[in-house]
Amino acid sequence: MSIIKGLKEFYDKAVYVWRASEKPSQKEINTNLRIVLLGILVLGVIGFIISIIFGFLHFSQ
Repeated sequence: MSIIKGLKEFYDKAVYVWRASEKPSQKEINTNLRIVLLGILVLGVIGFIISIIFGFLHFSQ
C-alpha cells in the first residue's frame, strides 16, 4: 500500500469519527467527573494506608 493511499484512508476514517461524535451532556460530564475523582480518592487512601503501614514497620525495628 502506498503512503498516500494509507494517509487518505486514515483521513477518511478520522473524518467519519469526527462527524459521528457528539458533545457530551452536562449529566455525562458530571458522572465522568465523579468517577475520576472517586478513583483519585481511592488511590490516595490506598497510598496513605500503605505509607502508614510502612511507617509502623520502620518504627518497630
